[in-house]
Amino acid sequence: MDIVEDTTESKPDSYRVTAGELRAFVERYERLEAEKKDIADQQKEVMAEAKGRGYDVKVLRKIVALRKKDPAEISEEEAVLELYKEALGM
Repeated sequence: MDIVEDTTESKPDSYRVTAGELRAFVERYERLEAEKKDIADQQKEVMAEAKGRGYDVKVLRKIVALRKKDPAEISEEEAVLELYKEALGM
């Protein structure tokens, strides 16, 4: 006669722990998504305010992008841009 071990009780416990952990990851991610949306809305408000004060929002976005880059990278891009403009007679 074979002895069959009853493992049905251990599976639901481990499943619940795994499901709980998974739920925690999903909920954390969802909270971050909501925060990201809130931040994006705030950024839009800042740009709308700047535009209302007469600033060129397109140029402001370029300035923000440039501030994220290394000065050497900016110099290289500007040099290539000048080269291309010269080649096109601009």
